[in-house]
Parts: sequence; C-alpha cells; structure tokens
Amino acid sequence: MSTEDLGTKPSEGTMIKAKDKTVKKRSVEEEEEQLPIFNKTFPEEEEDDGDLSDSEESVFSGLEDSGSDSGDDEEEKGSEDDKDVLLGSGDEQEEQKRKSSFVAERGEDRRMTTEEKGGLKEDEYEHDTSDEEDIRNTVGNIPMEWYKDYPHIGYDLDGKKIYKPIRNKDELDDFLDKMENPDYWRTVLDKQTGSDIILSEEQVDLVHRLQKGQFGDVNFNEYQPSVEFFSSDVMIHPVTNRPEDKRSFIPSLIEKEKVSKLVHAIKMGWIKPRQAKVDSRGQYYDLWATEDPNAILGRHKMHVPAPKMRLPGHEESYNPPPEYLLSEEERLVWEQLDPEDRKLPFLPRKYSCLRSVPAFSRFIHERFERCLDLYLCPRQRKMRVNVNPEDLIPKLPKPKDLQPFPTTQSLVYRGHSDLIRSISVSPAGQWLASGSDDGTVRFWEVCSARCLRTVQVGGAVRSIAWNPNPAVCLLAVALGSEVLILTPPLGDRLVLSSTENLLLSYQPPEEQGEEPVTWSLAEGEELSQGVRLKIQHPKAVQQVTWHAKGDYLASVMPDNSSHLQVLIHQLSKRRSQNPFRRSKGLVQCVSFHPVRPYFFVATQRSVRVYNLIKQEMSKKLLANSKWISSMAVHPAGDNVICGSYDCRLAWFDLDLSTKPYKMLRHHKKAVRGVAYHKTYPLFASCSDDASVIVCHGTVYNDLLQNPLIVPVKVLKGHLLTHDLGVLDVTFHPTQPWLFSSGADATIRLFT
Repeated sequence: MSTEDLGTKPSEGTMIKAKDKTVKKRSVEEEEEQLPIFNKTFPEEEEDDGDLSDSEESVFSGLEDSGSDSGDDEEEKGSEDDKDVLLGSGDEQEEQKRKSSFVAERGEDRRMTTEEKGGLKEDEYEHDTSDEEDIRNTVGNIPMEWYKDYPHIGYDLDGKKIYKPIRNKDELDDFLDKMENPDYWRTVLDKQTGSDIILSEEQVDLVHRLQKGQFGDVNFNEYQPSVEFFSSDVMIHPVTNRPEDKRSFIPSLIEKEKVSKLVHAIKMGWIKPRQAKVDSRGQYYDLWATEDPNAILGRHKMHVPAPKMRLPGHEESYNPPPEYLLSEEERLVWEQLDPEDRKLPFLPRKYSCLRSVPAFSRFIHERFERCLDLYLCPRQRKMRVNVNPEDLIPKLPKPKDLQPFPTTQSLVYRGHSDLIRSISVSPAGQWLASGSDDGTVRFWEVCSARCLRTVQVGGAVRSIAWNPNPAVCLLAVALGSEVLILTPPLGDRLVLSSTENLLLSYQPPEEQGEEPVTWSLAEGEELSQGVRLKIQHPKAVQQVTWHAKGDYLASVMPDNSSHLQVLIHQLSKRRSQNPFRRSKGLVQCVSFHPVRPYFFVATQRSVRVYNLIKQEMSKKLLANSKWISSMAVHPAGDNVICGSYDCRLAWFDLDLSTKPYKMLRHHKKAVRGVAYHKTYPLFASCSDDASVIVCHGTVYNDLLQNPLIVPVKVLKGHLLTHDLGVLDVTFHPTQPWLFSSGADATIRLFT
C-alpha cells in the first residue's frame, strides 16, 4: 500500500461521514419545517438532560447548511480541509466555545511567559472581544412579537436563521432564581437575541434617572444660558444677506404642467372623486352604551356632587353675641313651634369657656338626617346657560307709540245707591245705561254725566244690554227670572218711530207651540216707564246679550241640574228656543260671533264654539283656569279673551290652537269683566283689586304673524267695598274711552 493510498483513504472516509451527517441534518430540518419545534419531545433528553445529541444541537444551531455547502470541494483538499468540514457541520456555539478556550489558553501561555520573564506587562487579550461571538440580528426595528410562533428569532449578517435559545424554565425555577441569584433584579430579556442580559451599574443609574424624569446624561446642564440668535434688538446687518432667487418670483412651470394634467384628467372623467361608502347593513345604535360605567355616555359622567352643608354661624358659637340669644318669650314661642317650622334646630346658649360646653344631644340625629338627605334627596344636573337677562325680556314697543288709549279719569257718574253690576253704551255712543242692585236702571248722557231718566224695575238688575242695531232704540234688562225690553225715549224721532213699528208689526202665529218661556206685553205703570215686553223665564237670569243684527237675544240661567241653561229669543217673531238638548257643565256666559254664525258658550273650565247652521260643536277651548267669569269676542271674530276668578286672563287665537296663546296674570284678585274695543286695537279687564288694566292687542291679517299684546295702562279710581272692586267694563263704540262700574255705586269714564 503506497503513501498516496494511505493519504487518500482517510480523506474519503471522513468525506463519507460528513455527507451522511449533512443528509441527516437536512432531514431533521425538513421535519422542523413541517412540525413546530417546541412540540417535539426528545427521547435523549429524558435519558440524560445534561448531554444533548448531535441532532438536537443541530436543531438549535445558527449555521444550518455550512457542511453541505463545503462538500463539493473536499476532493481537492487535504485532511485539514476534512476537519474543517466536520467543524462546519457542528454547532456554531461549540465553535465559539472552542475559540474562546483557545484564546484563554493563549492568554494563560502569554501570562506564564511574562511571569517567567519577570516583567509587569498587562495582558492585551484580557479585555478583548471577538466580533464573531456577537451574533448580529439584522431584522431591523420591528416588533419581535412577529417571531413569537417561530423557532428562530431573526437572521444574522449571512442571512442564516438565529434560533432561540432553549428556555425550559418553569415558575419554580424562576422563583428559585429570584431567591438565589443576587443579580436577578437587574437581569432583563433581550428580545433581539432572546437571551438574558445583566445590566451594569451605569445602565441601572440611567434607568433610575429616566424614571425620575431627569436627563440621561449626568453632565448635561439643563439651566445653561441660551444663546439668543434672534433678539428684540434691531441689528444693522441681517442674519443672511443672500438675494432672493429668480424662481421665487416666477410661477413654477412644473407645477403648472402637473395641474393642467390633473385638470385634463378630471375633465375627461379619468379622475373621479371618492364616493362615500354606503353601508347596506343599515345603521344601528348601541342600546347599552349608557350602562357601561367606562363608556363616555356612562352614568358616572352625570355624577352630581352632594350639596354642601351650611357653615356654622354666630348663633352656634359657645359664646354668641347677645343679639343671638333668645329672650324668655322667644324661647316659649320656639318651643311651641313644630320642628320643621323653627328657624333654628337648637337654642343658642352662652358658656363661660369651651371646657364647659356639653356634648351635642342631637348629634346622632343630625348625622342620620344628613345621611337621609344625601341618598333620598333628588338631585338633577342643571345645565348652566350664560344668557343676558335682558335678552329674555320680549322686545315690546313703548306705550307712547301705541296711543291712543284711555289714561285719565274724566267723569264720575253718581246716582246709584248700591253696587252697579252691569253697564252698556248705545250704538251711537251718546247714551249710557246702568243697572244696579238698588232696583233701578239709569240712563246717562255720556258727555255731561247727567242722569236723564231713572226706571224703577223692582229688583236687583243682573245684566243689561243695548241693542247693537243703530236703527232701533231697545234695551234688554235681566232681573230675577224676567227679561224686560225697554224703549227709552232718548234720541232721534226716526229711531223711536222705527222701534215702535218693529214692536207693533208682530202678528201672533195661528198655531202656538210649546215654548220654555212666556212672552207678555207690559201694562199700566210699567208701560209708562218705557217697558214694552216681558219674557218670563223658569229660573233666575244671569246674563243677556244681543246678536250683531239686533233681532236675536240670548239669556243665561246657570243651573247644573237642568239642561235649560241657555235660551235664544227672536224679537220680531217673539219666539224662544233651547239650542242644547243636555247641559255640559255650568254655563257662565254666552256670546254671538260678530260676523259668522257661531255661538260661544263659556262653562267653568272651557269655552265651546257651536256652528248654528250645522248645529254642531266646532271647537272646544281649554282655558287652563279654575272658574271662568267673563268672555269677550274680538270684532274680527278670530280671537277670544276670557277672565277668570283665579286672577288670570286668557287670550285665545282660534286659528292657532285650542289652548291659550297668552296667559296674563296682571291682576291680584278675581277678574270680573273683560271687553274689546270695536274699532281700536284695545282690550280691558277689571278686577276685585279695584283696578282696570288696558292692553294693546293688535291682530294682524297675516295668519303667520302672532297677535301683539302689550299692557299699556293701569287705571285706578274705584274704592273697594265689601271686598268687591270693579264689576263691569265696556268701551265707547267710536272713541278710545273706557267706562267702568264698581261696588262703590259709581261709574267712571277714562279718556
């Protein structure tokens, strides 16, 4: 056997072994790629934990295919190359260990040689670090969680996988390490390499400084004076004196070209705006959003703090000022009051010193009441709005701009001996009639306040009404259960003759039907006083009112037990009828519509509007008051005012709503009467507080514009008598004058 054979034989054997090993390694890696590495169980590990097999070490090695790469060149090299092949197939960590041990041996040899020589030269390899040991992870600045489910942790400079070190510590090992390892508290996991690193003292100090909000550099002076490059002082020379470029004055051609391309693309329809995504599923809201305490809409956001307790005052001092101490009479009054009515829940007492003050007897009781207040007291959040108080007051025109309206008392009509319940003005405005509880009806001349005629009717007059037709001179008077029709001998002869012709033209019908009332002619002394007709009612009559044409007359007999409360009489045919089959509440007053065939009936709480042609109720107005006392209809017919005994005046807009458009609470006592002016935009109300309030009420033809209501004047002059003030009020038909009658037996004219 030649030396060449001896030389080649071993190299072939080692090459075969190396190839077998690389084949095994590839098969192991293929298995790793198919199965997760951490689910593997190694039989060798169970037998001996200390020694890892060759296959296990190759699994966690950093150099995977180094053996296979160098397999083709082994025939040309010698036995030393074969050793390198074997080294390349092993673990990189073993190679690093061998290198470090080799370096250490060399360092020891060098130390020995220096010691032998007796020199003091420092070892130059003691603090040396090899670049090959520091495996650089080249994945970059990415979250290391991405490698959580992989066996490797990144790639080195050659693109080879860096495998995670074996970390088979459980919680018990971690706890033992925590107890025994003195450097456990400064050991952190490096996510780049997956290995534990012990922080140095400088690094720990740096972490502490950063946690305290200090600068990382110890030597950095944060308070060093700053250099003001740009100060407030104007300098001679500028910071830079470079002239402006020419391109800063000329529009950019490149931008112009880009913009023109975009404009052309938009015109051609190549570029379209983004369309909003339409969610076909529909929009849903979170039903329980307010239930979650951590949500923005949670309940804790609307937490209302508890009201603070009142701070103690001088009366709670142990030595209060003498004016806070109660006298004997005040103490007796305090003891007789109920606990909730007392101003103070305790009696102020004086002590010589703080040591002699006894314990508070009601302390526990007071604490208990405070607890009750805290959890039983309803608290709500009041949203505070910064509003100027003057903006809340409606901008009303000044009363000077709304003239004319009555302002001063001009005349007083005296002559009645008892309270005057009702007054009425003739259609021309020349005469005034008044009915009183003294059993008389008096006729006055408006301009001179002279009583022209007195008619004794023999009973307290409840209501009077002058016929609105200017062609006749008739007056309806309600007293007791009768309604009298009077013809006062006042005015023009033509008017008196036409009145006579109207009364004499009546011819009784052939068949007389049953009527609820009895019509009769006046005779004797009554006829001489001017009484022409008498209408006998079954019950006491409260009010009479005429239709605008002057032929129909309505009378009211309030009685809750009967359906016979309202009767309508026709003067020319002398017949009467009951328009309602059954009563719907206690009727207070009635009124005819001035233009249309409507009839207003006011009960205690509401006003019903009836259509006389269709014979049905068209509307029901809710007055929001306890007891309606009086009612007046606007001359245009679309607005109604109602006075009530609970000091309110309600204005209804019939086109707007069935509820009041305005509620006026200007009076202090019950409202007795209300009235509209026929031509001027005025209305008035009288009350038991002996005052008459005149208001401006403009009604616009535009239905979209609400009526303008402005109180303009409070008229006083009547005296309170038996807690009664002004009982009736009415306007002059043509002038802005106001008549009022009161319980002091006077009539007053305000102009």
